[in-house]
Amino acid sequence: MSADPAEPVYRNPVLNADWSDPDVIRVGDDFYLTASSFGRAPGLPLLHSRDLVNWTLVGHALQRLEPEGEFAVPRHDCGVWAPSLRHHDGRFWIFWGDPDQGIFQVNAPEIRGPWTRPHLVKAGKGLIDPCPLWADESGEAYLVHAWAKSRSGVKNRLTGHRMHPHGTELLDEGKVIVDGDRIPGWFTLEGPKLYRHDGWFWILAPAGGVETGWQGAFRSRAFFGPYEEKVVLEQKGTDVNGPHQGGWVRTPSGEDWFLHFQHRGPYGRVVHLQPMRWDQDGGWPVIGDDGAPVTEHRRPDLPPQKPAAPATDDDFPGGRPGRQWQWTANPRDGWATQHSADGLRLTCVRTADAHDLRLLPHVLTQRLPGTPCTVEVDLRLDGTEPGARAGLAVLGDAYSWIGLRRGSDGTVHLVHRFAETAAEQERDAAPPRPAPDGRARLRVDIDAGARCRFSYDTGDTGDTGDPRDTGDTGDTGDGTGGGGFRPSGQVFAATPWRWVGALLGLVALAPTGQGHAGTATFTQFRIRIQEKRADR
Repeated sequence: MSADPAEPVYRNPVLNADWSDPDVIRVGDDFYLTASSFGRAPGLPLLHSRDLVNWTLVGHALQRLEPEGEFAVPRHDCGVWAPSLRHHDGRFWIFWGDPDQGIFQVNAPEIRGPWTRPHLVKAGKGLIDPCPLWADESGEAYLVHAWAKSRSGVKNRLTGHRMHPHGTELLDEGKVIVDGDRIPGWFTLEGPKLYRHDGWFWILAPAGGVETGWQGAFRSRAFFGPYEEKVVLEQKGTDVNGPHQGGWVRTPSGEDWFLHFQHRGPYGRVVHLQPMRWDQDGGWPVIGDDGAPVTEHRRPDLPPQKPAAPATDDDFPGGRPGRQWQWTANPRDGWATQHSADGLRLTCVRTADAHDLRLLPHVLTQRLPGTPCTVEVDLRLDGTEPGARAGLAVLGDAYSWIGLRRGSDGTVHLVHRFAETAAEQERDAAPPRPAPDGRARLRVDIDAGARCRFSYDTGDTGDTGDPRDTGDTGDTGDGTGGGGFRPSGQVFAATPWRWVGALLGLVALAPTGQGHAGTATFTQFRIRIQEKRADR
């Protein structure tokens, strides 16, 4: 999925997974990007590139969400919304809105940290999508933010503040500087990014909703307005729905580019790169192909970079998950055990919510790839407690997982379970079958519609009892034995949460009780892209 630097063009999306609400900056020859992480921890992902096309994940700015007690349990659509990334006075700054808490800020001397603990800049309900601006010519600092109607009863407007140059507090009560209700046809105005250019204050802000919206530009000679507006990017005749909400960046040679998202249902919000220029007559930004998103385009005028993409595969060296993994809530000691070999050793955490993975804080997740793929992992269940289980999940408002469970008689079975969106507990997707060695290689094939086909290899050749089981698939891969992969259950359609795309998850759990319930070990996690397409 990475781009060949020898190719003269790149192809969108440049980040084909749920990197929601991206913002981007340049510092010297390096470009950095962050994105929404909602209720997962660690949060505020930090990505790096030198050509705006190939990106790698280099860390996270937020190790734990605060207040910590609020995020001890999953809050999938809450937490970190639409962060803004800036570099000022030799430091990196990230501001974000938590719709239930207010506007937070963290900062660091280097992109890899150390990052400060979150500082609450403005408390309040419904304060979202903040963006700071330090006006170097005047020494003044400003902040603009949007509103979430679900918490505040207010939406479709942007509020501006003067901000202390230290970035720690606001200096006034704020003033509405853009009221979308006064602009005919505009609704759900949000996600502002604040800039200075050519003597103007510029706010690049989306409207119209995540699935069908557009990108607007607002400008004024004074920060508090009045502002005039223009639509600068919209779907037009393309298949890129709702192209909007992102950031503008300029290369060392003076080229302008705009990174934004496209909402793709269970895949979340994938990231596109658009050329940008400034109209010589009116002075407005022109994004894409005269305001329409491009599918492919000449590469930025930047030094070639080796093909790269955020990591997906993992051998879990020393028992440590790679940077691509996030917990569904603030992590606790004891969920994973570090050791001297490869493999992720998860504790079978005792829980009263074993009936519903959506309620568990200890699911280790990564983003669902936005292109057809095959996901595989080896699992060994060492948990001795009856009811101890572990597996591979596709997690969203509805979910399905396949894995191993220990029965009351001590034997281990391969199980496949699912829960519909409105269901309060899971049920069997296929009949259990014996897994006498307590091991299995698990697989999910995910097609272009995010339809998931589960299969497994337990190393035997016995009958599964599943009417869909037609025998050996002919592909033993690097599974655990000679039985080959066998299909399990019906096709499952991955579903997102309200604002978050579907996730891949690894989990181990046990019913409530006393004492240690044992562990499960995952090894050789792999994602293979199935669809052959040209490099970006």
